[in-house]
Amino acid sequence: MRNLVKSTAAAVALTLGATAASADDINLRIGSGHPPGVVYAGLMIDYFQAELKKRVEERTDHTVNFVEGYSGSIVKVTEVLEGVQDGILDIGGMCFCFEPSNLPLHAFQVMLPFGTMDPETSLKVAQEVYAEVPYLSDVFEDKFNQVLLSRIADGGYNLGTSFPWSDLSDLQGQKIAGAGLNLNWLKLAGVSEVQSSLATAYTEMKTNVYEGWIMFPSAWVNLKLYEPGPYYTLIGFGSMTWHGLTMNKDTYDGLPDDFKEILLEVAADFEEQTGSVNASEYDRLVDVLRDTITVTEIDPAVRKAWAESLAEWPQSLAADLDSQGLPASQVLNLVLDRAEANGYEWPVRYSVQ
Repeated sequence: MRNLVKSTAAAVALTLGATAASADDINLRIGSGHPPGVVYAGLMIDYFQAELKKRVEERTDHTVNFVEGYSGSIVKVTEVLEGVQDGILDIGGMCFCFEPSNLPLHAFQVMLPFGTMDPETSLKVAQEVYAEVPYLSDVFEDKFNQVLLSRIADGGYNLGTSFPWSDLSDLQGQKIAGAGLNLNWLKLAGVSEVQSSLATAYTEMKTNVYEGWIMFPSAWVNLKLYEPGPYYTLIGFGSMTWHGLTMNKDTYDGLPDDFKEILLEVAADFEEQTGSVNASEYDRLVDVLRDTITVTEIDPAVRKAWAESLAEWPQSLAADLDSQGLPASQVLNLVLDRAEANGYEWPVRYSVQ
């Protein structure tokens, strides 16, 4: 059955590719497992789709129509890479956190926690690393039948909880949620970790499946996580560029050249928007939380102690991924160096050999 679905989806994508070059109407299925309340998903609708339609229709004879599939209505958060690969979506926004087997290196900033909290700096560091390591972009086409259109930065991660805390010891015995690799920030610090996703976060917090989330302020506000989690602690785990916007390669190849040119232009602008919008929104959203719930800033000594508890982890990850033939040590050292070159000082300077 799955092979039938794949072949049917591929046929649809190929049909689009065959007709798009000669037709004025270009129809694209776009979506994400995340809801529009998550900043990047909202920007996909409000910026990427809007700008692509506007610029294409102003500068060419083509028209653009979107079939939207957000909030998991077409694919769940764990299915976006495969959904774009199979042509179920033409364009998908995803977190690499949900692809630990297929994209084990793409969450590289998460492997170096307590980095910059500035999304624009995070994005700039990621752009510089991608520029030096072609594998990070090429693997999408080489293995997954898609084109990486944009890297996506997140707002800085902190910790929202249903209880107050001020020290690592206060978190012992509590269950805290995360996604993918950032669960190790909890586990290695002695905190009970729970894998989850934003699609189910509110209900699971409300029903005490867990008592907290490693999360950026936009989600705490927009998804009303402040209701079951009335404590938000500014610990500064870092802003991570570990989402991406990709397009099915068959669909991409079938598009008219003038459309492709505008598509790549808008994708580059959308990428920058994910950094600048998250950066500009961070302080505003923290202020919203201050007016709504209890917001505290962690003692820098607690932040440093947490970072020290993770000090050996990057080397362990790098050694494992290097053994799989991936350029992990090169990537992690580039991140450390590029962050410093962009003005960031690590609380603990990780060492990766």
